[in-house]
Amino acid sequence: MKAFITGKPGVGKTTLIKRLYSIDPERFRGFWTEEVRERGRRVGFKVITTEGMEGVLAHVGMDSPYRVGRYGVSVRGFEEVVMPVLEACLPLCPKVVLIDEIGKMELFSERFARVVEEIAFRRNIRLLATVPVKDVHPLVRRIRRAFRPVLLTPDNREEVFRMLAKRMGLDSTRPG
Repeated sequence: MKAFITGKPGVGKTTLIKRLYSIDPERFRGFWTEEVRERGRRVGFKVITTEGMEGVLAHVGMDSPYRVGRYGVSVRGFEEVVMPVLEACLPLCPKVVLIDEIGKMELFSERFARVVEEIAFRRNIRLLATVPVKDVHPLVRRIRRAFRPVLLTPDNREEVFRMLAKRMGLDSTRPG
C-alpha cells in the first residue's frame, strides 16, 4: 500500500496524517511537520518523529545557504532528527512509513531524497506521504506520475480520511 496526499497549503494534509497516526501510533514510523509560531506569527517549521524527537526544519532567523522564501532551512538539523527514523525502515519496515512532507525544504537533503525514493519505489514497504501540488523537485514529479496522489480539499477531507483508514485497516470511528 502506497498512498500519497497532495493539496494546497493549509488544506489539512498534516492534520489528516496526524489523525490517521493517532488511531494506532504503533502502526507507523516516520515524521510530520508543524509550524513554529511566535506571537501568533509563523516564523518557521519543525519536524516531529513518531518516536517523539523534534528538530527545527526552517526558521526566519536561520542563516543558511538553503532558503525557501524568507526561511533558512537547516538540512543538518533535519537529517539528524529524521534520517535515523527513515533509514531504519530500509530494506524492510513492518510499519507504515509516514512522511509529511516530500517538499522543497526537505528535498534540500540529498540523503532524504535518496531514502524517500527507495521507500517510495520499493514494493514491500507501505507508505503514507504528502507531496506538494507543484513539482518542486524531479523526485516529486516522478512520484506524482507513478502514484497519482489524492487531491485533498476542504470538501473531501472526511471522505479521504475514511478511505485511507480503511485501506490501512484502521478503525476510522475511533477518536483521532
